[in-house]
Amino acid sequence: MGCRLVALSANDDQLELVAAIDRADHPRLGEDSGAIAGVDSNSVPLSSELVECDALIDFSLPEAVENITQQCVEKKIPLVMATTGFEEPTAEKIRQAAESIPVVWAPNMSLAVNLTMKLVENAAKVLGNVNADVDIEILERHHRFKADSPSGTALKFGEIIREQIDGLSEVHGRHGQVGQRPRNEIGYHAIRVGDDPGQHTIVFGMLGEKFELHVAASNRDCYALGALAAAKFVAGKQPGLYSMFDVLGI
Repeated sequence: MGCRLVALSANDDQLELVAAIDRADHPRLGEDSGAIAGVDSNSVPLSSELVECDALIDFSLPEAVENITQQCVEKKIPLVMATTGFEEPTAEKIRQAAESIPVVWAPNMSLAVNLTMKLVENAAKVLGNVNADVDIEILERHHRFKADSPSGTALKFGEIIREQIDGLSEVHGRHGQVGQRPRNEIGYHAIRVGDDPGQHTIVFGMLGEKFELHVAASNRDCYALGALAAAKFVAGKQPGLYSMFDVLGI
C-alpha cells in the first residue's frame, strides 16, 4: 500500500509527497521512495522519521498504530488511519487523539466499499423498521497473507447493521451440529485465497426471497486513491473523528 500511495500521489497535482516512512530496520531505508515504488525518482528517501506535514496516511501494522497516532498528536498532524486488525485499547487511543487533531478513521478506504456501506445501512434500516424476519450473513475474501480475520471491513458492515437492527448477536463461522439458525444472528465467514485484494458480500435472506450486496476490488489502487482523498479532506480540518462518509459527503 505504501508503494501505491507513493506512485499515485505523484499523479495528483494537489498533493506533494514529503515523507515515506517505514520501520527503522527496513533493508531499503535511505533509498529513493519513487524508485522503490517503481516510478520516477522523487527525491524523497524512505525514512523511519516522521516529519512535519499537512496530513499523514497510516497503512502499517496494528503494533505500530499507537506510536504513529501519538506522534501525530504531539506534532499536531492530521491523520488518516487506514490500518486494521488492532484491539479496542488501540481504538480508544485513536478516539482520544481525535480530541486534539482531525482523524479520518475507516476500516476501508475504497469508494465502492463505502458506497456499499451506505446501501447496507439503508437496507438494514428498512428491514429493522418493518421488523422483517431476515437472516444476515457477511462473506469476505482476501489474499493468503492477510493477518486479521474477519476483515475490519466485514466487522464494520456488521456494526452498521447492528446499529439499525436491535438484538443481533454475532457468530464467526459454523462447524458441527449447531442446530437451526437463530433469527437474531449475523454470521461472518472469512475466505483466504491467493492474491485476492478483497471482496465482501452481505446477504439478506428471507423466506421466499433474498438479496445480496457485493463489492470487489480488482487491485489495491482503490484503497490508495481513497486514502489520498481522505488526506486532502482532513488537512486543515478541526479536531474530530471523521469517516469516509464525511470524505465522500454521504
